[in-house]
Amino acid sequence: MWSGAQHAAEHRAMQVGFIGLGNVGGKLAGSLLRNGVDLTVLDRKPDLVAGFAARGATAAGDAAALMRGCDVVATCLPSPAASAAVVEEMLPEVAAGKTWLEMSTTDDAEIRRLAALIEARGGAAVDCPVSGGCHRADTGNISIFAGCDRATFERVLPLLKLLGRRVLHTGPVGSASVLKVVTNYLATANLVSVCEALVTARAAGMDLNTAYEAIRISSGASFVHETEGQVILNGSRDISFTMDLVAKDIGLFQAIAERTGVPLEISPLLNEIFRDGRARYGPRALSPNIIRRLEEATGLDIRAPGFPPELIDDEPEAPGHEVAPAGAARPVAAR
Repeated sequence: MWSGAQHAAEHRAMQVGFIGLGNVGGKLAGSLLRNGVDLTVLDRKPDLVAGFAARGATAAGDAAALMRGCDVVATCLPSPAASAAVVEEMLPEVAAGKTWLEMSTTDDAEIRRLAALIEARGGAAVDCPVSGGCHRADTGNISIFAGCDRATFERVLPLLKLLGRRVLHTGPVGSASVLKVVTNYLATANLVSVCEALVTARAAGMDLNTAYEAIRISSGASFVHETEGQVILNGSRDISFTMDLVAKDIGLFQAIAERTGVPLEISPLLNEIFRDGRARYGPRALSPNIIRRLEEATGLDIRAPGFPPELIDDEPEAPGHEVAPAGAARPVAAR
C-alpha cells in the first residue's frame, strides 16, 4: 500500500494547522496526520480535537494562536460567514511566509475579499475546495481544485498531493470556488434526476436492483448514481452531507448566474425543491432524503436488498498528482 512518506518528508519541518474537523475537514486532516505531517488542529467541538490529539496532533487554543505557530493553515468550514470569522481572528498573526488554504465550499467574491486581507499582510491565500465525496476524502483519493498564482501553487502542491489524488490549478484566487460550486450544482441536479428515475422505474413495475444495474451500464451512468444511488436503495441515505449544505451550494451557483446575467431554468427549480425538503425534513436531514418527497407522493418504498449503508472507498491510496485541463500542455509538477 502506498504511503505518502516521500511527500510528507518535505513537510516535516513545516507546521500545518487545520481548522474544521467535521465530515469533510476531519477526513482531510486525517490524511495529513496519517502521512506524517506535523499537525495542529482546532474545532468548536472539543471531542473532535481530543480525538486528533490522541492520534498525535497538537490542539490549538484559538485560531490566532494556530496561525502564529503554523506555516500553513487550512480551513474547512460550513459557511462563508464561518470562514470570515476565522480569518478575522487569524489576520493579526499573518505575515510573510504564512499561507491560508480555504478548503470550504464558499462564495468566490468572499474568498477574493479575504484573500486580499491575507495578502495585504504579506501572506498567501489559496482557495482549494475538494470534490468526490466524504468517502474519498477519507482515503486521500479525492480531487482538489486550487485557485492562486502559479508560484504559490507550486509551493503548496506537495501538501495538496497528500490531501488528494488529482489536483487541478484552476487559475487565480476565486476560480476554484466558482468551479466547485459548478460541480456541486451538477451533482445536485443529478441527485434529483436519479431520484426521479428510480421512483418512476419502481412505479412502472421494474425491479430496483435491475433498474440500478441498467442505469449503471448505460448512457444514464454517473458518479452520483453509482455512489448516492446505492445508499438511497439501501435506505440509509447516508453520504455525510445534509440538505442545508446542498441549499448553500446551489444558492451560490444561482447567485453566480444572476450576477453574470445567465437566465437559468433548472437551477431555480432545484433551489425550490431543496427549500421544500428542508421545510419537510429539517436542514440537517441527509441530502439523498430528498427522494422522500416522491416516496410520499407515490406511496412507494424505494429500497432494494444488497446495497451498502454507507460509501467506502476501496481504491488503494496512491500518490497525488497535478492534472492538466484538456487541450492544455501538461504542467511541470512541483517537487
